[in-house]
Amino acid sequence: SRRHEVIGDPLGEVLILLVAAVLVVTAARRAGLPAILGYLLVGVLLGPHAFGLFAESATTRLLSELGVVFLLFTLGLEFSWPRMMAMRREVFGIGSAQVALTVLVVSIVFLAVGVATLPAIALGGAIAVSSTAIILQQLTEQSELNRTHGRMAFSVLLFQDLAFVPFLVLAGALASGRTDFSPQAISVGVGGAILAVAVVLAAGRFLLRPLLYQIAHSRLRELFTLAVLMVALGAAWVSHGAGVSMATGAFLAGMMLAETEYRHQVESVIRPFRDILLGLFFISVGMMLDIRVLREEFWVILAVLAAMLLLKTGIMALIARLSGLPSFKAVRTGIVLSSGGEFGIAILTILMQGRVVDPSITQPVLVAIVLSMVTAPLILRENRRIVRWLLREVGPATSKALEVTPEEKLAHDLASREHVIICGFGRVGQNLARVLDSQALEYLAMDLDPLRVRSARAAGLPVIYGDASDVDLLREVGLKTANAVVITFADPAVAIGILRAVRSLRADVPVLVRTADDSRLADLMAAGATEVVPETFETSLMLASHALMLLNQPVSRVVRTIGNIRSDRYASLRGLLRGESDLPDEETEANSASIRTVVIPPGAWAVDQSLAEVLSHGVEVHFRSVLRHGVVGNEPDLALRLRVGDEIVCAGSPEALEHAAKVLLAG
Repeated sequence: SRRHEVIGDPLGEVLILLVAAVLVVTAARRAGLPAILGYLLVGVLLGPHAFGLFAESATTRLLSELGVVFLLFTLGLEFSWPRMMAMRREVFGIGSAQVALTVLVVSIVFLAVGVATLPAIALGGAIAVSSTAIILQQLTEQSELNRTHGRMAFSVLLFQDLAFVPFLVLAGALASGRTDFSPQAISVGVGGAILAVAVVLAAGRFLLRPLLYQIAHSRLRELFTLAVLMVALGAAWVSHGAGVSMATGAFLAGMMLAETEYRHQVESVIRPFRDILLGLFFISVGMMLDIRVLREEFWVILAVLAAMLLLKTGIMALIARLSGLPSFKAVRTGIVLSSGGEFGIAILTILMQGRVVDPSITQPVLVAIVLSMVTAPLILRENRRIVRWLLREVGPATSKALEVTPEEKLAHDLASREHVIICGFGRVGQNLARVLDSQALEYLAMDLDPLRVRSARAAGLPVIYGDASDVDLLREVGLKTANAVVITFADPAVAIGILRAVRSLRADVPVLVRTADDSRLADLMAAGATEVVPETFETSLMLASHALMLLNQPVSRVVRTIGNIRSDRYASLRGLLRGESDLPDEETEANSASIRTVVIPPGAWAVDQSLAEVLSHGVEVHFRSVLRHGVVGNEPDLALRLRVGDEIVCAGSPEALEHAAKVLLAG
């Protein structure tokens, strides 16, 4: 039929997929739902179990796996080797406890219903793991990845990725009819995994920085992009060849690049590939939801789903509570890790293909895991409310102190006082903030870059994640009490949207707008800007004023000339004879000092040492602030003695920061 001809055409399939994704994801975002949920819904609707327009293939599986690879690669860029060493207790201690205890309990349950021992253990491994891609992507969107429950969940997910290897080997052996596992075979598998990790770490430490240095100095953007893709995919290939998950190798490669000065440029290059392929991953997960089985065995699947969510939440909450977390944060970590994962689906698929376990058992479990992944974005989005509801039912009500972070309290207090609202916390916004801070003027900044927001909040700066054109957010950041609003985004369209939102709430507040040139000066003024500062014109005026002073012109004449040009809205400066080189200069990492946060772990040399003693060990960084128990101390006294858990914000060159981290974290 004509329908099958269109669907069989690869271009037609891509177009249908793109149209559906754009429509559904846009509708989800307008409804205030996570974008992940939109992708999952596209997969459910277009998959083989609904309209049947698409069926999962080896190609789609590979591309979706690459989405997870790039996600872990970018997350690795935020972690350095010293930081990973500081997290080893959470990764290997709490992570191993979560996997082992979950597998034990689930295995006992399956043994009770007649499943053999080894298949029961494999089923336990399938349920124990969670979806790294869904959890980390959603926590990143919500700016929760750097919170206590986010860091704990990330540590456990790292161990789950490593633990997946033996469960996958077990499932493959059972599917092929083997039940004997010699110590030699196990040693070869584990040794190969260790060797792969060692190769990735060694290559990252000794080869990546010289390679990227040469490529960066070639000034060929395409070559830099190709090199980044080669590094990410090469690390994934090495780890996959040794039996470790591809995502683990990519994470290690990203972690090695985190110690170079090219970290932010690497992230900007890889982000488009990550976002597109992650969308395909979420769509492929949605395709797995078998509506027919869900309808026929609805109550069985619902019972399996509820049991899995409650069991994983309870086990993780118990482990986190025993490790020292308060009840609220412990249960919150359990909720975050309660859903199933793509690795669990892989294990179950192998068991079902080999008919190792009765399909009447594996099929409902498979659908329940997929359903948990489909509902995971909503659960993650409402994780705080769910925990508060649970603790009111089975424990003491949570106090306000547990619900509100010090950063949120700081932002709330600022919003109630006179302050300046900065829309955009890039280079211009940060420089403006430093000037305001030097004059003891308070400000509250907004930005949509989660990494930038996390870095700023770790440094104790009043920066929140959010869209400055959102009317409700403007109310929350205290537009009513603001003395002024400064829009630092270079895109005039973005600035106009923010101006309209500001003017819809308050007509009298002064609004200063930055723009690249005068192309939309009239539109910005019409939208309500009090003053517009075109960068190119202001640079020209600064050069002109300095030139006139060097030419011995009277100061009064220079001031009058520059003032007249400004009052005339730069009319005399307009008009440009364009050439091929009239392109905006790109900002590079070399133009600014890097910032790094170091957390002092138990047993580190720096415990009970003063900052002055740290500097005496050849450390050449500036200590910007120290975060202790939620209290931020800016420009700390060098006599301050460090304690376990202190978060020290350092500024300096990448090499100096690496040396400082080694000194602070030395055992």
